[in-house]
Amino acid sequence: MLNPADIQFLVVHCSATPDNDPIGASQIHDMHQGFGWHGIGYHRVINRDGIIEQGRPDYWQGAHVYGHNEISLGVCLIGCTQFTDKQFDALEQVLRAWRETYPTASICGHRDFSYTDKTCPNFDVALWCEKRGLTPFDPPAAEQPNTDV
Repeated sequence: MLNPADIQFLVVHCSATPDNDPIGASQIHDMHQGFGWHGIGYHRVINRDGIIEQGRPDYWQGAHVYGHNEISLGVCLIGCTQFTDKQFDALEQVLRAWRETYPTASICGHRDFSYTDKTCPNFDVALWCEKRGLTPFDPPAAEQPNTDV
């Protein structure tokens, strides 16, 4: 189970499917099971019409950011490059709700993790956040060693 105090990242993804493909959480669930996973890897899915679908419960570790699943939640926009205004409005809604529960978590795109060469979600999440009045935050600074003697 995820410990809410451990959540450091709220990660935005895209499904990397054709922009006009009307898939949703159920189809992604099936796709991810086909990978041998325990079902959908994201915690929320945002359909083309802006409908927000539940993926994994927020307390269940996701399967969306290799090496960071135990400290993150993931939201996936359906499509690849041309997201709708309704999707972006819904994304803001999800991120603002999560931010209330995880106020120190950084908002970022999958592509922002240094281990990957993915372009997902195919836009600059930090810039998008700034335009929406959301502060993306930087990852928390590493704790400095105590040098007091």
